[in-house]
Amino acid sequence: MPTKSIKIMVEGGNVKPGPPLAPTLSQLGLNVGEVVKKLNEATSSFKGMSVPVTIEVDSNTKKYEIKVGIPTTTALLLKEAGASEPSGDPAHKKIGNLSLEQVIKIAIMKKPGLTTKSLKAAVKSMLGTAKSIGVTVENKDPKELVKEVEEGKYDDLLAKYENEWNEVKE
Repeated sequence: MPTKSIKIMVEGGNVKPGPPLAPTLSQLGLNVGEVVKKLNEATSSFKGMSVPVTIEVDSNTKKYEIKVGIPTTTALLLKEAGASEPSGDPAHKKIGNLSLEQVIKIAIMKKPGLTTKSLKAAVKSMLGTAKSIGVTVENKDPKELVKEVEEGKYDDLLAKYENEWNEVKE
């Protein structure tokens, strides 16, 4: 079965039936409106965020499968912080504040795309991104939280999410 993969970035829940997607789908003999509708349904939980999507098309049967990726860490942090874009000056201009639990949940969501094997390491990675875009965590500089996480200050909180972390497939 010859398959064709279409990899695109779409706005979650707001895919439009225009170029560059529509011509590609049409060439493969797919109903553009139907595919766009299914893409919007599949990405609706990431409304307003850029989401990587792969559409696997069987060129013989015209059947297709939509695989939705995970938005970037930056996009997830911005959404949680209620900000539309990163700070142009993260050292001086803060754009939002998150709880460590919110950061942990993002780390769990991102697990399939991470190379890190532990929740603690994943959280530290998320904190690094938060710092670079001007988001504070627990009303502190994320760099300070990285240190506290390393010291074990949040081990009890991390332990609460360890099972959830372990259940996510890599």
